Amino acid sequence: MPIALISDIHSNLEALKAVWKEIKDVDFVVCLGDLVGYGASPNEVVEFIREKSKKGKILCIRGNHDNAVAFGIDWGFNPYAREAVKWHQRVMSIENLEFLRKLPVRSFFEYEGRSYHMVHGSPRAPLDEYLFPWLPDSEFSDCLRYIKEDDLIVGHTHVPMLKIIGKRRVINPGGVGQPRDGDWRTSYAIIYENGEVEFFRVEYDVETAARKIIKAGLPPFLAERLFEGI
Repeated sequence: MPIALISDIHSNLEALKAVWKEIKDVDFVVCLGDLVGYGASPNEVVEFIREKSKKGKILCIRGNHDNAVAFGIDWGFNPYAREAVKWHQRVMSIENLEFLRKLPVRSFFEYEGRSYHMVHGSPRAPLDEYLFPWLPDSEFSDCLRYIKEDDLIVGHTHVPMLKIIGKRRVINPGGVGQPRDGDWRTSYAIIYENGEVEFFRVEYDVETAARKIIKAGLPPFLAERLFEGI
């Protein structure tokens, strides 16, 4: 059976549920972090992931927004993100905050003869560096020097990417809860037994997700951007 890659859920329960309907039958799910931030359903999203983690269905790491909410470290965040972090800290349960604190910054797994290194940002700056697909190959080559595994899987940019550097790959499944590549639909990726990587987009109830953000008193921009995929 294949494995699924997801990332950057950002408290968007509607997007997460839409993706889960598509991937529920895979062997394993890899999550590149940022369960929380921006959206209005942080407790529901974390509880969903917690339940699947207990069953051994998901391998999840910590993202920069998870880190900010869990530890109060929001330096470098824009005003919208910082306001959302503070709101999350007020509304999240102690159990869910503890789950975020215990998430590893990086993790590893093997699948069908290839080894994988998971990190939210990059091996050089695990929580914060953006590896955009338009960067020169030299940047990806340098990042791969920091790891011994065959392939690197990242999140953080909310932009799907498959970058091939020699015999190694850098993979980003895109954003589940807040895509930023101009396509509002939620994004995820599948790695098949033969090593092939395929990207998918799924429509979800974006109106409900946006309405929740407004009702929570979060910045309206965080709702508006969901319709544009920015």
